[in-house]
Amino acid sequence: MTYRNRISLFIVVDSCIVLTAILFSSFLVNGGLETFTVPILISSVSILASHHVFSFIFRVYKKAWEYASVGEFIIIFKVVTLSILTAGILQQIILNTVYFRLLVVTWLLHMLLIGYSRFCWRVYRDHDLSKTTNKKRTLIIGAGSAGTMVARQLLKTNDAELLPVAFIDDNDKKHRLEILGVPVYGDVKNIEKAVRDLSIVNIIIAIPSLSKKRLNRIFQECAKTKAKTQILPMLEDLVTGKVSVNQFRDVEVEDLLGREPIDLDIESISEYVMDKTVLVTGAGGSIGSEICRQICHFKPGKLILLGHGENSIHAIEMELKERFGHIPIQILTEIADLKDAKKMRSVMGTYRPDVVYHAAAHKHVPLMERNPEEAVKNNIIGTKNVAEAASWSGVGIFVMISTDKAVNPTSVMGATKRLAEMVVQHMDQKSETKFVAVRFGNVLGSRGSVVPIFKKQIEKGGPVTVTHPEMVRYFMTIPEASRLVIQAGALAQGGEIFVLDMGDPVKIVDLAKNLIKLSGFSTEEIGIEFTGIRPGEKLFEELLKDDEVHEQQVYPNIYIGKTSALFLDEINEMIEVYGTLEKDVLRNMLIHMANKQVNTIPELLISASG
Repeated sequence: MTYRNRISLFIVVDSCIVLTAILFSSFLVNGGLETFTVPILISSVSILASHHVFSFIFRVYKKAWEYASVGEFIIIFKVVTLSILTAGILQQIILNTVYFRLLVVTWLLHMLLIGYSRFCWRVYRDHDLSKTTNKKRTLIIGAGSAGTMVARQLLKTNDAELLPVAFIDDNDKKHRLEILGVPVYGDVKNIEKAVRDLSIVNIIIAIPSLSKKRLNRIFQECAKTKAKTQILPMLEDLVTGKVSVNQFRDVEVEDLLGREPIDLDIESISEYVMDKTVLVTGAGGSIGSEICRQICHFKPGKLILLGHGENSIHAIEMELKERFGHIPIQILTEIADLKDAKKMRSVMGTYRPDVVYHAAAHKHVPLMERNPEEAVKNNIIGTKNVAEAASWSGVGIFVMISTDKAVNPTSVMGATKRLAEMVVQHMDQKSETKFVAVRFGNVLGSRGSVVPIFKKQIEKGGPVTVTHPEMVRYFMTIPEASRLVIQAGALAQGGEIFVLDMGDPVKIVDLAKNLIKLSGFSTEEIGIEFTGIRPGEKLFEELLKDDEVHEQQVYPNIYIGKTSALFLDEINEMIEVYGTLEKDVLRNMLIHMANKQVNTIPELLISASG
């Protein structure tokens, strides 16, 4: 129907309703039908004319009445009331009296008939939708404003695939009530029962303010069922119009971390980054590339991307130029090997960076167990070369990325990262550059993370391989890790090891189960196989040793570790001879040194050379 035809139809229907209301009111008030008396004629003409005038003023004819709600009812109330008041004023002016009983009854009938004419289509439409059988029966978790918005959107959309049949809400005052005709079944503990009793196929989590811990709790209840679990998009995406309320996304494993992401101190970061020259080593890696993305938001003058792999450096260069082309940032690249001390000094001398983020490292635990000499070259010697070049060129702040595996290390990777921390802390003592390290746990989605490995195993139909049923790890997302690194630079005084409060550790087997569920399978379908702890691995990781702990946070969710004893003479001695040692001897030496058992080093050297 065209807009003009629609308006014409509304005018005709409303005219009939107004006249019917007046005549029937006259019949009720006077006990009979007095047609075309002066009061009735004046009332008819005035109400009819004013009704159409106020309908245009309040845009009544432009409303989509199949979506009508309380707001539209209020508009009808205003139009009808003002029409009756206009008729009353004209009666007083022309007839010197007001027929109150006639006007009151007319108002009641007018409201009833106009309201019914507008809402009858919606009632018919909702009834038609309720008979739909090919829609997926859906449970909405959260009976607040967001959940109600989701239910309304699904109910009024013909082509929606989902049909809301029940709410779940922890507010017991809402239990046994109905919202938009949809009952509130119970609280979160009733999810499994609701899915079973109501034949639920889909679950929608519709609580925008949900904390990570509560989301995890809800998801664990949903995981007990076979229903597909999705979540409402982020509230800012809904408000800005990026997505609509019925565009749900799958729950990601990042959503299930039991910790809220840290907020940045934008002002302090801007002070040391804006318009400055920033260099990132390992810029093509998972952490390094995300640091580059985050740094670009703070508008550095120059950003130097340094890495060993030309493909990854080229990829991040192209991405940054495309995403941040509107910001006047000079993005430059350097293909270089950290082990080349001359090249490191040349790069630092050429660009004279104000800030260096050192993200380059070998980090695969099993690989470094088999190749300890390469871990020494990259993680220790490479760090030493970059740090010395940074100090020589007058860098203001140097931030090294470390790992929780550096605490009481049992692996070559962890040991070399701990020794690299010692190198950085030692450099801080003799340089004007502020040297700091940032220590965090496993990063979801990074190269070497278990998550991509698990996903590939699930895609192949399983089984998912887990080393030990009791193995636990701390986890964080790549953006969180990068924000911590950037924030650490703003907090740096020199010599600190910054540690993020990473919440509770996560069992690897639970992570595997969640990923299987999020992929739409059951644990029984995919299977979990325990393969045994690999060389160098521990059942659990720590973020600080007992003698390193400062209990007070220096920033929300960020702690500082105390400076512990440094063994630079032993490190330099090891660097001189590491290439002549057997792998087992070198492996033992690294772990002993990192755990401060330096008295064993001479014996190991004698044994290796003899």
